[in-house]
Amino acid sequence: MSIDTTQQPATEGDPAEQPAAAPATKRLNTAKAMVEAIAREMERDEDVFVLGEDVGAYGGIFSSTTGLLDRFGPERVMDTPISETGFIGAAIGAATEGMRPIVELMFVDFFGVCMDQIYNHMAKIHFESGGNVKVPMVLMTAVGGGYSDGAQHSQCLWGTFAHLPGMKVVVPSNPADAAGLMTAAIRDDNPVVFMFHKGIQGLPWMAKNKRSIGPVPTGDHVVEIGKAATARPGSDVTVVTLSLSVHHALDVAEELAADGTADVEVIDLRSIVPLDTEAIIESVTRTGHLVIVDEDYQSFGLSGEIAARIAEHDPTILKAPISRVAVPDVPIPYARPLEYTALPTPARIKEAIIGQVAPA
Repeated sequence: MSIDTTQQPATEGDPAEQPAAAPATKRLNTAKAMVEAIAREMERDEDVFVLGEDVGAYGGIFSSTTGLLDRFGPERVMDTPISETGFIGAAIGAATEGMRPIVELMFVDFFGVCMDQIYNHMAKIHFESGGNVKVPMVLMTAVGGGYSDGAQHSQCLWGTFAHLPGMKVVVPSNPADAAGLMTAAIRDDNPVVFMFHKGIQGLPWMAKNKRSIGPVPTGDHVVEIGKAATARPGSDVTVVTLSLSVHHALDVAEELAADGTADVEVIDLRSIVPLDTEAIIESVTRTGHLVIVDEDYQSFGLSGEIAARIAEHDPTILKAPISRVAVPDVPIPYARPLEYTALPTPARIKEAIIGQVAPA
């Protein structure tokens, strides 16, 4: 979601009537925006600390913690052994004792080796204690394909975490939202799964996109968890999506607007749990057409949940059947041509949108 940094002209009269100045911003890539948000919270609250594999001297393999070790020292930025069960369990214990750990699971694909800690402990302790024990922690993890990383390093799996109650799940698409959602996640008294796509980090050694670097507010910046954003307003078709697919959808929307094919509204979910159903329904009610783009497996996932909520609300708001652009139910291929056949590419998104607006 873009941030307007233009200054408003001064007006005469009562100072109270003067328009508020635009917030000060600086241009950051998404990785740096995350780091600055974490650092700001570590300065504000000494109970905030970071742990995980390669989060210290290396700075996180996707630069999610770069510079934090030098700034805060090894007692608050801890490299751990390769034991996800061990260090996520340690973070859970610290959270139940009142600290606010940020623990990085290097790739979301590794959740299988530590799911007992995540779901049977992190997500359930508050419930099982009758609400008496809080677990204020952030589980940060990299997601997404497109880099020939193979079937065990390329999944998104946010639908898996969203299906299991007890955790909030946030997925930013741009630097400002990454900073604001990270701040909100650290301050939240619930466990929050913070999932960042490698393709939005803006790292020089990975394929970048033009929106992976952008303006980020320099002060206290919080994005409310559970509120979607309209990344692009439109009147013909609603595209509901998240993460890197927001960028693909915007690229397609700009192309289709330029040639007069369709005026596409792009909804960036930003949060899956809670899911902003109201924003989705409001948009689809106006456009009558819905394309759901999801870089997760199609069956039993987010795209089906969104479709079900539309059907439960009022299926007559749809002028055409819902289109879904998701990963087919196969492991992500390693071979680049096969991988891009599976992923929700701009070409697949464009085809789905045109199918919505084409005359019957």
